Amino acid sequence: MANVFSAAEIIDMGIAKEKKRRDFYGYAADKFKEKDMKDLFSKLRDWEDEHIKRFTDIRKSTETYEVQESYQGEFAAYMKFVVDDMLYMQISAEWFAKSVMEPLAAIQYGIGFEKDAILFFSELLKYMMGSRNKEKVEELIDEEKKHLIYLSELKAKYIK
Repeated sequence: MANVFSAAEIIDMGIAKEKKRRDFYGYAADKFKEKDMKDLFSKLRDWEDEHIKRFTDIRKSTETYEVQESYQGEFAAYMKFVVDDMLYMQISAEWFAKSVMEPLAAIQYGIGFEKDAILFFSELLKYMMGSRNKEKVEELIDEEKKHLIYLSELKAKYIK
């Protein structure tokens, strides 16, 4: 397959996923009444907000180009599909209220989201045009790894 994504496009897709994760953690912060869980998910929500800001700053310094499309809206439709996979389509207040009843389940979903982000960025990195902006996408991967480690350690403590 040809290298078809610019760093800017990958970062745009990543920002959309970050917003979904932020929303998920926001639902969790609102749902759990226990102070420690409310604090935990508020922190994770705020962490995602900071992530969005950092990624937006990276995006601003990344050059763009005109996407070649077979038909108008083709790339936007593709991006929506990539971002709105099954894991992310579930994120809504209604779904969360019915499906995530315990803090450990919310932590596990968070781990899934972070793993998805690492895989997403790592795979798309292979298809980027040029190499000079790859380090910016690698920064995004490193940030996601930090989130995954944090949640994994938290899960281990919670299980004890």
